[in-house]
Amino acid sequence: MQEAFVKRQNTVLIFFIVAGLVLTLKLLHLQIIDSTYSNKANAVTISRHYIFPSRGLIYDRTGKLLVNNNPMYNILVVVNEINPEMDTTKLCKLLNITKASFVEKLDKDWAGRKFSKSLPFVFLSQVPPEIYAAFQESLFEFPGFYVQPKNKRTYPFPNAANVMGYISEVDEKQIENSDGKYMGGDYIGSAGLELAYEDKLKGRKGLQYSLKNNLGKDVGAYKEGEFDLEPEAGVDLVSSIDIELQAYAEKLLQNKTGSIVAIEPSTGEILAMVSSPCYDPNLLVLGPERGNAFQKLSIDTLKPFFDRSIMAKYPPGSIFKTVVGLVALEEGLTWPDRFIPCKGGYFYGDIKWGCHNHGPITSMALALQHSCNTYFFQLTRDIIDQYSFHLPGKGLSTFATYLDQFGLGKPFGIDYPNEKGGNVPTPNYYDKLYKRRRGWRSPTIMSIGIGQGEIQLTTLQMSNLAATIANKGYYYIPHLVKGFKDKNSSIDPKFLMKNVVKINPQNFEPIIDGMGRVVTYGTGSQAYMYDIPIAGKTGTSQNPHGEDHSVFFAFAPIKNPKIAIAVLVENAGRGADYAAPIGSLVIEKYMKREVKRIGLEEKMISINTVKLRPKRKKMPIHIITDNDSTSVAQQNLNYQLQNKENSEVQ
Repeated sequence: MQEAFVKRQNTVLIFFIVAGLVLTLKLLHLQIIDSTYSNKANAVTISRHYIFPSRGLIYDRTGKLLVNNNPMYNILVVVNEINPEMDTTKLCKLLNITKASFVEKLDKDWAGRKFSKSLPFVFLSQVPPEIYAAFQESLFEFPGFYVQPKNKRTYPFPNAANVMGYISEVDEKQIENSDGKYMGGDYIGSAGLELAYEDKLKGRKGLQYSLKNNLGKDVGAYKEGEFDLEPEAGVDLVSSIDIELQAYAEKLLQNKTGSIVAIEPSTGEILAMVSSPCYDPNLLVLGPERGNAFQKLSIDTLKPFFDRSIMAKYPPGSIFKTVVGLVALEEGLTWPDRFIPCKGGYFYGDIKWGCHNHGPITSMALALQHSCNTYFFQLTRDIIDQYSFHLPGKGLSTFATYLDQFGLGKPFGIDYPNEKGGNVPTPNYYDKLYKRRRGWRSPTIMSIGIGQGEIQLTTLQMSNLAATIANKGYYYIPHLVKGFKDKNSSIDPKFLMKNVVKINPQNFEPIIDGMGRVVTYGTGSQAYMYDIPIAGKTGTSQNPHGEDHSVFFAFAPIKNPKIAIAVLVENAGRGADYAAPIGSLVIEKYMKREVKRIGLEEKMISINTVKLRPKRKKMPIHIITDNDSTSVAQQNLNYQLQNKENSEVQ
């Protein structure tokens, strides 16, 4: 019996020993290994204050400051620290708010995770310096309220709003998707370069830890600032934009809808990128008036937020004839001094496609000079039918391969958001379009050879096409950033790589010769300058909704080109009338830094195409045309059926 008692005693003893060990290990885990409870304690005794960095500045290529930082302030509040007996009337007067607004700003969802009465949150944002100064003097009277310095963007020039973009306060979705990079009250780039280079411009927030007493008030630095983190300013950015050129191009496009893109051919740097109508970027500076300005711009029927330079897609018109000529030459389907007769139009069966009135076309250069539709209809058919009249898909695929090398039909991947890629039709597209017919042949689609129909380019692509011809077969991806002030930062290497088009440089000579003739003797003579040789081509972009669009692309000087440009003025008719003179004025401004053709300049500035925006016009029934605007619907041998199908497609 005694033996059984001892056994039970040992069992009880072992139980208590094991229980003690378990409790000891648990206590060790809670106090040393698991930081959950210590973190909770620190949350009560240690406060964190974020120090916002200065956002990177933006300069133009000549060193002019385009985007600056001006101080503004956020007022933060910790509800548990508020003195209920403080003078709220005085506080509201100092902050220029009503008592109702004061109550509303403190009315939060305390049951949720977003707000805590013991942690600071933004009570009032975007406080201007003059209000801050008055409030700061009396800040000691309002325990629980703190001032958080921040910056707002300002713009020394009222230009390039679409390029610079703007910043906005982050929303909840952006915070959730940022992996801790952003928190409530932070600002983020929302458009333009501000968005494209957000990671460079935003910098890194600083962090300061402070000790709090039992009343929740700061009493000093935590561990003498050992864990504090200094803010790191954003990287200053040097854009490729020439702000004087940008401002001048915007002036020429005032009261017009359209776009201008100018590129330096030797680098791919964008010198000017205008979308009209534009607006003063200072309208969207953070502040009380921003909301109204943003709303007005958003509902404007002319869509100033729609960047026509990279988002709008247009049939390029006759400027596309240069590409057709290059491909035909490279494929060995034609030669520079080829004679193609033109009797006022191109005839196939009993159908005629119209052309201009001009003399005999005995060379490629003359065909470009006079913008002969007949010549390039024939070259287009030569390309598509090079394997067989009955194998147009194979010929079109070959053509599309060259267009891909020029960067057409797809976005370039520039350092700018929302770029569109235009459109290059494929055999598969036409197979689907004519699946209920007996197929399609070269006469059906030859309108693409004069830049009409399903071919669509952005103004950026047109400008880069001019740069590629200027370089005789290569281009750099267009980009808007030239470099950074920080020596450790550099632009994306893809912008430094040559993109080569597989066309013999010698085949560019007759094309450049023809483009020079266009400006000197031909349809682009309004762009002529005796001291700056320009190679260019006019075009008229088909617009089924109204007056056609005026198009011009060019580069200058012809030898050692410094600038390539594309101009598109919507609803302005022929390229010779508006786009060509505007393009030449921009070239003159860039090359000479001043414009001496004052009469032409005043004429272009004074023209208002917006108030004359025409209503949608009906498609013509007859096929004869005397301009570059032959419709894709006019290219089918069975005209009426194709007109119906293509009007639905477009």
